[in-house]
Amino acid sequence: MFRIKPVYAHCDLPCGVYDPAQARIEAQSVLAIQEKYEGLDADNKTRAIIIKEQRAELVKHHLWVLWTDYFKPEHLGKYPDLHDKFWKATKQAGECKHHNEPVEGKKLLEMIDEIAEIFWATKKTVNHT
Repeated sequence: MFRIKPVYAHCDLPCGVYDPAQARIEAQSVLAIQEKYEGLDADNKTRAIIIKEQRAELVKHHLWVLWTDYFKPEHLGKYPDLHDKFWKATKQAGECKHHNEPVEGKKLLEMIDEIAEIFWATKKTVNHT
């Protein structure tokens, strides 16, 4: 007889597969493009904008995965501004898609870092069995 054994996990998958570093790496690429943009020729400016927009979209994707798959109601109890932080960070990623000023990329990195602090604080309190 075939039996399915129940599996219990804090996240959609066992912990260890989520990490805000993925969003941060993409945001660092966005910022690097913003910093180099003015020095590029016309052809490379076009390519840079395309790549920057792709990377900003990946930031949004990685943040959404953390927001929807990792964080749970008990986290919102402890960090009531968590939804707002994610909303603002994903909006900032969108701002980076249509702005080339490095200040916008720096804001995005700061927002991701705030989320990462909460993420790592919650990881310390989770039983990873």
